Amino acid sequence: MSIDAILSDLKNRQSEAISKLFEFLKIKSISTDPAFKNECKVAATWIKKEIESLGLSSFLYNEGEHPLVFGMPAKADENKPTYLFYGHYDVQPIDPIELWDFNPFEPRLIDKDGKKVIHGRGSSDDKGQILTFFEACRSVMNVYGDLPFNLKILIEGEEEIGSQSMSSFIKKNKQMLSCDYAIICDTGFEQNRPSIYTMLRGEISSKVTIRTAKKDLHSGIYGGAATNPIKVLSLIISKIHDRNGKISIPDFYKDVEPLDPTVMKNWQSIGFNEKEFLQDVGLTHSAGEKSFSLIENLWSRPSCEITGMSGGYLGSGFKTVIPCEATATVSFRLVNNQNPENIKDSFEKFVRSNLPPDCRVFFQGKYGSKASIVRSDSRVISLASEAIIEEWGTEPILAGCGASIPIITDLKEILNVDSLLLGFARDNDNIHAPNEKYDLQSFIKGSNTWARIIEKL
Repeated sequence: MSIDAILSDLKNRQSEAISKLFEFLKIKSISTDPAFKNECKVAATWIKKEIESLGLSSFLYNEGEHPLVFGMPAKADENKPTYLFYGHYDVQPIDPIELWDFNPFEPRLIDKDGKKVIHGRGSSDDKGQILTFFEACRSVMNVYGDLPFNLKILIEGEEEIGSQSMSSFIKKNKQMLSCDYAIICDTGFEQNRPSIYTMLRGEISSKVTIRTAKKDLHSGIYGGAATNPIKVLSLIISKIHDRNGKISIPDFYKDVEPLDPTVMKNWQSIGFNEKEFLQDVGLTHSAGEKSFSLIENLWSRPSCEITGMSGGYLGSGFKTVIPCEATATVSFRLVNNQNPENIKDSFEKFVRSNLPPDCRVFFQGKYGSKASIVRSDSRVISLASEAIIEEWGTEPILAGCGASIPIITDLKEILNVDSLLLGFARDNDNIHAPNEKYDLQSFIKGSNTWARIIEKL
């Protein structure tokens, strides 16, 4: 193949590709909010048509709350390898809306910090990333009529709510999804360099609610006598970490293994700047385990974060009552060998063991995912590294990542395939936050990178 012809086609279709992305970004596919259930169906239908435009047969599967979209060749070429591309069309909620500079679902190309960026919810996570791969495939097909491999595509609408239907879908459709390798574009840069991720943390979340009296109580009449669930919950949460940042839940670290020294040596060579990393978000001090570096805490150590707390009156002015209920949401990020269910059970036992009299506790959990480790010496990763050097003029970082992509574990455990985790998001893309954006350079050079990889495969 001549890569120059492919890159030229991508360049000629650049405006068309951006317009297509804007069309995709206008769909309010917020998976966690039932009010947007129909919008998720619209997004699934939209991506189905895009898959079909690549010459694949495409199907919708209603396995859970939102449709899965799957595409595959009508007839596979037995002489070609098969690659499975994965992404997700669902996005995070937009609150607080007042912090957005523009309507999050009216995408636009703007100047920001001296660069052209695509502004809108989902631009970086994961709609823009999906289309970098789609557009690369389209240009290869425009130039040569076909891809050098059999392509299967799996796009889901529940990634932002834990991919709850994915495991059962993969188990039920092992033959249909079988492939030689998986390709995932839902990651980003590290230290301002393109990165291939070889480690991701797992995740399990829990909502804990403590109830005391049968109703809210007058704080004058009952203050000093009645058990306050906010105080109880606060005290329990304060016990989760010790003064050195270590998690105090019994058996929490039981299955945590030391980091491979070779991996640690590689990470140290990256030149990770802890000070800059924290300053970018207005912080100065790391709050993780004090006996580990920041990069170890981010990529190879488990964590526990309180992601929300509520209880009592929070409106204007004051309401002098002791509430009868308080709630907190807790997010655990897990490393290799930690079992999400075991962590959930340990946490619940920990909470119950710290409950005083007159307290009842209730838990709501969600599907958890195990941590993922990908072989870094595979042919696919080697070829991807070559393509990155050609396009970006620098070697990629073989990085870990503190975030979770649940499907990677499923692909490995159920289909026995490794994954190439390559994306072009930036640290300042405001993923999951107001003013999400995707650099125009990431979109253009991301598509070019995929084109170079496809040409090598």
